[in-house]
Amino acid sequence: MTGKFARFCILLTIFLSSYILFRSPFEGYITYLVMVMFFPIYVVRYGIPRLPVLLFTPILISGLIYIQVGDNETGLFIKIFIGFFSSVLFYRYVLQAFEYDVDTLFEMYLKGSVVVSMIGLFQMLSFFVGFGPGYDYSWLLNKWGTSPGGLGIRLNSIFSEPAYFAGVVGPAFFVSIYNLFFRKNFFIKRWQCIVIITAYMLTFSTLGIISIFVSGFLLLLNFGFVRYAIIVLPLGFFGYQYAYNNIEDFRERVDGTTKVFSSDEMPDINDVHGSSFVLYNNYVIATENFSRNTLFGTGLGSHPVAFDRYSLTNAPGMIQINFNKADANSMLLRLLSETGLYGVSVMIWLVLSNLVPKNRSQNETNWLMSNAILVVILVYLMRQGHYFINGFPFFLWMYYYIRKKNVAMANAETEEETQAIDKGSSPNEQLAPIPQAS
Repeated sequence: MTGKFARFCILLTIFLSSYILFRSPFEGYITYLVMVMFFPIYVVRYGIPRLPVLLFTPILISGLIYIQVGDNETGLFIKIFIGFFSSVLFYRYVLQAFEYDVDTLFEMYLKGSVVVSMIGLFQMLSFFVGFGPGYDYSWLLNKWGTSPGGLGIRLNSIFSEPAYFAGVVGPAFFVSIYNLFFRKNFFIKRWQCIVIITAYMLTFSTLGIISIFVSGFLLLLNFGFVRYAIIVLPLGFFGYQYAYNNIEDFRERVDGTTKVFSSDEMPDINDVHGSSFVLYNNYVIATENFSRNTLFGTGLGSHPVAFDRYSLTNAPGMIQINFNKADANSMLLRLLSETGLYGVSVMIWLVLSNLVPKNRSQNETNWLMSNAILVVILVYLMRQGHYFINGFPFFLWMYYYIRKKNVAMANAETEEETQAIDKGSSPNEQLAPIPQAS
């Protein structure tokens, strides 16, 4: 199932995570409807893939044990386990349905990014001219409306908030920067790159700023620090200074984060940015839970239980703030708390062993796709704790199969060279044109 309707539905699961169909007895998102439609077909056609089952079996067993000992709750575990596992299965099926054609899927994603960026620019224009329905999409099943700040509002397009836009569109931003800077046209046209970059800047999102620096760092890694550092590092420095001096929310987050992590005393919530305190609080909770349950954490969905036990807000006189109680404000912290050394090791293995650097890429697109997707993986590990929102497992599977494609291409090239040597000539000699007799 790879027709236009299937492609459209797949894109819905990535870009429409904030749209809900009903709120009771649980919040039913449009993405759930797509999975329900396609899951039976995929299971009958492809069966149950081995790798997801192998990865989740230890999580299932340890999670059930921690429920019995009181470190997790049945409802929390079942909700997150089923959601995470089914999402991982679904996107694995998507890759298989497309015969692991990562180029086609990545191009689909980029086209979706162009569309949501154009909607975002329309949103900003509507705000400037005072057209309410054009910039506040809460009337269109959107769970949230607008985000104040920036130029009056911060661009969030059809996402619930600017940070989600910045996270999902991060890989498209990476490709756009590369295409413009090096005068390329991979996957999308120049004007589309400009649309994506412009919309990205208008989010005024801390997550977006982090993505920009991650993108610059990855480009330096691939093209060489010595060659491009003289250009990129000054740009990064002045970009940071501009953001710090002109974006109040960013400056307060930076100052607050620096203060809470550099002090040995318990931070006063009244003296730091709320987001900085939330991150630090969840850091304390996750590390404390990890130190007591190192191997497997306390099971998927258990961070709220750990939150109630170890939160700094439990101290007398502290304001009770429960922001990001469920997702730890960071996927790395949540993995540390809920899956322990096992889950963190799997994620580190995935990131490090499947990266395709430019000097090992068999073509120009493999390393570009791999590093672009690494942007969203890294920023989600830092500041986004939901395991399967915005199709995050889709990006993980894409990252994994891009490397497999690159390895297959390298093996095929080696085999051709071996066959050529066996025949007594080099591959280039074999492919050279045969001179015509005069």
